[in-house]
Amino acid sequence: MVEQSVSNAARIIAIANQKGGVGKTTTAINLATAMVATRKKVLMIDLDPQGNASTGLGVDRADRAINSYHVLIGEAKLAEAVRETEIPGLSVVPSGVDLSGAEIELVEMARREVRLAEALKPAVAGWDYVLIDCPPSLNLLTLNALVAAHAVLVPLQCEFFALEGISHLVKTIEAIRQGFNPGLELQGIVLTMFDKRNNLTEQVAADVRAFFGDKVYDTVIPRNVRISEAPSHGKPVLIYDHKCAGSEAYIHLAAEMLKRERRATKGA
Repeated sequence: MVEQSVSNAARIIAIANQKGGVGKTTTAINLATAMVATRKKVLMIDLDPQGNASTGLGVDRADRAINSYHVLIGEAKLAEAVRETEIPGLSVVPSGVDLSGAEIELVEMARREVRLAEALKPAVAGWDYVLIDCPPSLNLLTLNALVAAHAVLVPLQCEFFALEGISHLVKTIEAIRQGFNPGLELQGIVLTMFDKRNNLTEQVAADVRAFFGDKVYDTVIPRNVRISEAPSHGKPVLIYDHKCAGSEAYIHLAAEMLKRERRATKGA
């Protein structure tokens, strides 16, 4: 077991789900945007080789020469990879194409599970929150994120196989807690792509709430055209259309999350 190797100056939250297409990256960038609107300083770490969080925050591919790959393998310090976004208070460590091969390289490296944690430890004092957008798989990249994090936020699409997938992730979180990061907690589960006209959506939501109780956020993220359109403009939906239902949902989610965080830190 390794010591939790993250600074107390910033709360580090991994946003993870091994299933793709659940609104993970969309939740990451819009939650970060809503949080900075409350005057929190937020750093987004894009740990997904697809780089969608970087694109969604308007970081041009030409401006990703130093990225999360170089931080992870020790070729660059965190500060060298940080890029400022157009949103005051929100910075990002972008992903790059190199990251797709990082897992193969990490296999041969010493302390491969804790490399991100060790890179963050001396470097996150300038932010209130660090959000890590994980790849849609339980690989070494996600493992690094979970070892580095204080908590995990799980976006969960309201579909038939939702509970089956999340049970696997919960087992992984427990294994990491026992083997690497005893302080890791399940911060919460966010129901995404919620369509109240669909009976299956309501049933899945009821099943998830019955199983996980108050770990499930009251706020749900609806299916919303404006949420889908925003990334093609390189903007979070809160900037693209701050009045749409999707934006309002993420504002409520951020408020609910920060309320939970205040309770968690007060009880720590």
